[in-house]
Amino acid sequence: MTEGTRPSRVREEFREILAEEILKLKDPRVGFVTVTGVKVTPDLRRAIVFYTALGDEKDRKATAAGLRSATAHLRRVLGHQIRLKTLPVLEFEEDETAETADRIERLIQQLHEGER
Repeated sequence: MTEGTRPSRVREEFREILAEEILKLKDPRVGFVTVTGVKVTPDLRRAIVFYTALGDEKDRKATAAGLRSATAHLRRVLGHQIRLKTLPVLEFEEDETAETADRIERLIQQLHEGER
């Protein structure tokens, strides 16, 4: 089943607005964050925001805590900029795609080195 045009438009608008607003956050726990994508439910009641953050494990956990604490503020900003009947609940999830790709690349290199 394909996603309708409205959820995809909302998803892209959310990504742009949240990326901009997260950069403006004054919370010292939130370091350099890149919003990599947003997934919204078809009824637009939930939005999962995927992001990457620089730093070690401790820094990334602090960033996650900072984003969770800024959720109400970010929802308020979205509500002012996008007109929806109900504003979705925001959930933040670290995007591990790049880390997974690096790990797979290292495994492939190890396999090639083992063949020699």
